[in-house]
Amino acid sequence: MRLKQNRIVVKVGTSTLTNELGKSDLRSFDKLACVLSDIQNMGYEVILVSSGAIAVGSNKLNMKSRPDTMRLKQAAAAVGQCSIMYLYDKFFGDYDKTIAQILLNAEDIEEEEKKENLTNTFEALLEMGIIPVVNENDSVSYKEIESEDRLFGDNDMLSAVVAILCGAGKLVIFSDIDGFYDSDPRLYPGARLISRIEEIDESVYHLAGGAGSRRGTGGMRTKLQAAGLATAQGIDTIITNGKHPSSLYEIVKGAEVGTLFAGKK
Repeated sequence: MRLKQNRIVVKVGTSTLTNELGKSDLRSFDKLACVLSDIQNMGYEVILVSSGAIAVGSNKLNMKSRPDTMRLKQAAAAVGQCSIMYLYDKFFGDYDKTIAQILLNAEDIEEEEKKENLTNTFEALLEMGIIPVVNENDSVSYKEIESEDRLFGDNDMLSAVVAILCGAGKLVIFSDIDGFYDSDPRLYPGARLISRIEEIDESVYHLAGGAGSRRGTGGMRTKLQAAGLATAQGIDTIITNGKHPSSLYEIVKGAEVGTLFAGKK
């Protein structure tokens, strides 16, 4: 597969888009829109894969905690998706950028005709200088919320699938920590950041541990799975802290930021 080195997929998670109270973090939305708009102005094509619909919807519906039934999760996702796209449209609009919404489920990737149509849609949007904002179609696809058969997980796998589908040169996965450590830095102050990983093997998965933040559903393990999928197709994958989106400036220059999982050549 021939990769487009000026094409970047950026994945942002719930923990980046919401604050400790579970409400939308407006500064995060604004900083992210500013940096991605500026990166596009530098000649790069940008695709944003965004989580957060269920969390934002739950807050808007005044739910005391994340819903635990399918019907309420899908209702929260439907409400939250509107709120998230409104905020993206507002903040990207402040930087004179047009965005487009793409909601996906597994069938869109697995069926060849749908996959081809989807690829053509991405290409048309990028040719027109539009920034696609991609999310799972949680309001209609039960598999992508909690089924054991789900393909995407917490959008980490979705971002890798989109990167492959679009032939992106880089995939940047924003996390709630600075990168991949040899142990959980929230539990072990002496944890060491690993700046580069050439091979994602069982020893690396062992270091990853389990769950992620309490506001999202993904952990470092799902990010490793996404990195493994993308790097197998030659796509360099970087995991770094979503609270510092300006690190993208250094990433596009090839500087050492977070953890780089080197794409196989």
